[in-house]
Amino acid sequence: MAKELRGFSSPDGTSWGVEARMPTASNAMIVFRHPDGGTSRLDRYAWHQWHGPEARSVTSRVSLDAVMKSLGEDTLALLFRRSMPISAGTTPLTGQRAMAVAPGEKYGKMEPRD
Repeated sequence: MAKELRGFSSPDGTSWGVEARMPTASNAMIVFRHPDGGTSRLDRYAWHQWHGPEARSVTSRVSLDAVMKSLGEDTLALLFRRSMPISAGTTPLTGQRAMAVAPGEKYGKMEPRD
């Protein structure tokens, strides 16, 4: 069964799909899915801290439905501002692709890492 994504519109007008993943007792990963479904390179994630009764018990786990219901537009906007790229394909400061040392080279030639 496919997960249903909740919609979120970022300040630049991009319509992201939002889903909660990996719940624990005190947090869950919130994934922002980019509308270009061909690649996950543009997806982003942030951690949402849970403050319900489950957070006081290390053996409990918060439900994904409860997390999604607790996410208001203000919370999603805050999480999006704090989110990080899932892929390390570009560096956040320059927007260039990450570089890796070519195989067989210790410190020499650098080539784009895919």
